[in-house]
Amino acid sequence: MEQKIEKLIEWLREQVKEAGLNGAVVGISGGIDSAVVAHLIKRAFPNHSLGLIMPCKSNPKDKEDALKVVESCGIDYYVIDLTETHRTLFGEIERQLKEKGEWNEKAAKLGDANTRARLRMTTLYAVANNYGYVVVGTDNAAEWHTGYFTKYGDGGVDLVPLIHFTKGEVREMARILGVPEEIITKAPSAGLWEGQTDENEMGTTYEMIDKYLKGEEIPEKDRQIIERLHNRSHHKRRLAAAPPKF
Repeated sequence: MEQKIEKLIEWLREQVKEAGLNGAVVGISGGIDSAVVAHLIKRAFPNHSLGLIMPCKSNPKDKEDALKVVESCGIDYYVIDLTETHRTLFGEIERQLKEKGEWNEKAAKLGDANTRARLRMTTLYAVANNYGYVVVGTDNAAEWHTGYFTKYGDGGVDLVPLIHFTKGEVREMARILGVPEEIITKAPSAGLWEGQTDENEMGTTYEMIDKYLKGEEIPEKDRQIIERLHNRSHHKRRLAAAPPKF
């Protein structure tokens, strides 16, 4: 894994050089995947890497965890709170649609969450433009295969360095890089709403997805869920440059 980390760091440098840019930026959520990417880009570009912490109707604990990630790798950062921006935008959308009697309350929860992800993407690119940086994504192999990301939200990035690594491998990488243990062991969550976790929303576990991706036997129920998620999310993929499979 240490050798793979070094190859990833070199790949990041090559991608930035080929793009004629200066460094890299990542959104730091307080979760393990963005923590790993923050450590990777800090190693790849010690003086030209940046983390953005972007609260948006978020649990305050997420910001606390994100700051622990910043401290663990020493990356430069900004905190840009998008709560009011989201409230203005999504509130106006809701008002307009309600005026026409076409507001879909059942779809509102997901629409609200996806708008937050897309506001973060917009913010990352605005800051990246200022510095001449690439935007680095955080999706791992399990999320990429199942489509567990927002199209043009957290999926709207330039580089996806973790795309060939299972969740278990990301945890292994995190420990080598020095990510705080409490970040490594916390329940994965996109922070979309109170009590939301990735595994509850997907209907299966990262352990099952990892086993499936490695060709191991898993219960039929989990296999069907994973394949259904993969098939219905086909349109989300092929959005970013990926490193070769090491």
